[in-house]
Amino acid sequence: GTGFRIVLTAAVSDTIDANIEHDVDALLADHGLTASDVGAWVAHPGGPRVLEAFERGLHLQRSDLDASWRSLDAVGNLSSSSVLHVLSDMLVQPAGTHGVLFALGPGVTSEYVLLRWAA
Repeated sequence: GTGFRIVLTAAVSDTIDANIEHDVDALLADHGLTASDVGAWVAHPGGPRVLEAFERGLHLQRSDLDASWRSLDAVGNLSSSSVLHVLSDMLVQPAGTHGVLFALGPGVTSEYVLLRWAA
């Protein structure tokens, strides 16, 4: 009756700051890519502090996470499934575009997926 409520500790953004750059760089390096090869960033909109930590950690501009900010404004934090809401708004990309999808889960777990849009 009251909906789904998520409470995050302020330490989440610290954990992102400490880990995301290394984690994403390692994922990309495993596939011979760097952050400059990524044309689509699909971020879990876990809240303003979370998105800001993603931007800091990955050296992104706010505009790089526009779809995530729009999702946060429109529907809020839907927990880990939030990233799928963002992805649905980003499905149309030029063929060959590489993307990185990343989300947070319970206990501050993180998931990363390398994407590549086909023709």
